[in-house]
Amino acid sequence: MNLLKSTSILSDLLSLHPKIIDLTLDRVTSLLNKLHNPEKEVPPVIHIAGTNGKGSTQALIRSGLEGFGKSVHAYTSPHLSKFHERIVLSGDLITEKELIKTLKECQIVNANKPITFFEITTCAAFLAFSRIRADYTLLEVGLGGRLDATNVIENPELTIITPISLDHTQFLGDTISSIAKEKAGIIKKGVPCIVGPQTQQALSVIRMVSKDLGSPLKVYSENWHVKKEKNTLVYQDEFGKLVLPLPRLIGDHQVMNAGTAIAAMRELKLSNKAIEYGLRNVSWPARMQRLKLGPLVDIANDFELWLDGGHNEAAGKAISSTLNLLPNKQNILICGMLKTKDIVGFLKPFRGAIKSVCGIPVPGEDCTSSPENIADFADGLGIASFSAQNVQEAIKKIQKKYSKGRIIICGSLYLAGNILKKNS
Repeated sequence: MNLLKSTSILSDLLSLHPKIIDLTLDRVTSLLNKLHNPEKEVPPVIHIAGTNGKGSTQALIRSGLEGFGKSVHAYTSPHLSKFHERIVLSGDLITEKELIKTLKECQIVNANKPITFFEITTCAAFLAFSRIRADYTLLEVGLGGRLDATNVIENPELTIITPISLDHTQFLGDTISSIAKEKAGIIKKGVPCIVGPQTQQALSVIRMVSKDLGSPLKVYSENWHVKKEKNTLVYQDEFGKLVLPLPRLIGDHQVMNAGTAIAAMRELKLSNKAIEYGLRNVSWPARMQRLKLGPLVDIANDFELWLDGGHNEAAGKAISSTLNLLPNKQNILICGMLKTKDIVGFLKPFRGAIKSVCGIPVPGEDCTSSPENIADFADGLGIASFSAQNVQEAIKKIQKKYSKGRIIICGSLYLAGNILKKNS
């Protein structure tokens, strides 16, 4: 069996529903019932929702758990280079053989009934998780929370809500409060919930939901605190103070993600040594990732090449803040985004932090914004701009305009995945 076989099945699954996103739990619960409810047999679940930082927080917790000697399943989306990245079985990416087996089983049992790609592949993940031993399952919400396909777990060990901001407004509502209500849908009766930094509007909604369900909250700045102090991370909660190394992931926003992860790890009673191991050894691609080897790096020559999959205003702020922490160099963005995203909101925080923006399309995405459109939005913000038809052309144009500096490719996880493939 080869990779083309799983790719072929995944392609077939895309055709089962006319919409990519159609939020409801009916189709998922129906298929899981026919599969004899594998979601009830998975190892204890840590369920993570939020707008920003879900993946990084999950990666930090996974690293800490593994440092504590625990085996971990993990589910995340979207993938960057290949679908297998979405499903980690006891520390390893799902094998091609196991992926084919579980996808095919779900496909046969579903019997061509309408179901979205994310829903049926989430069912496949539960099936795989139920068959291999592990100590924990880290489950990242795909979109929202209340009606997300992952929200069929009745009794998780712990829930986590990372910072909430405006994103996916066409599906979740156009206010922080409406989005927070959807994200808070993962909170379960009596189950502790770790709450990362939030606006007052989001926190009010989370409090209301937790009160109705009798779910104890551990809230940032109330029950736990975290800050960067010189070259250390200082964390404090009811159990005491920890002075730790900064997380391996770059950026001040990762200090907050680390704090959320530490609060979760303390709730799970991990040792201080395991927490430190988690911070030192965490890995999460396309989050201010410095590309040091590969064809695109060779083309970039004297320019540093960085990659980030952030695609909303909060991500723009985080990337811009991180650039201010790095050694002073000319910063140029290569930006590809989908039409459904707030392009102006993403670019706005970069005013004053970058020299220019080069708009490019997101390869293979029908919903991509045109390079010229991205450049126009940048112009409207007073940021110098130009456009290119692909990343190679963009790098070459940058080299003609500037001598040395730092190139940051950003705006879309789909673009980030394409870049990692091109640079492999």
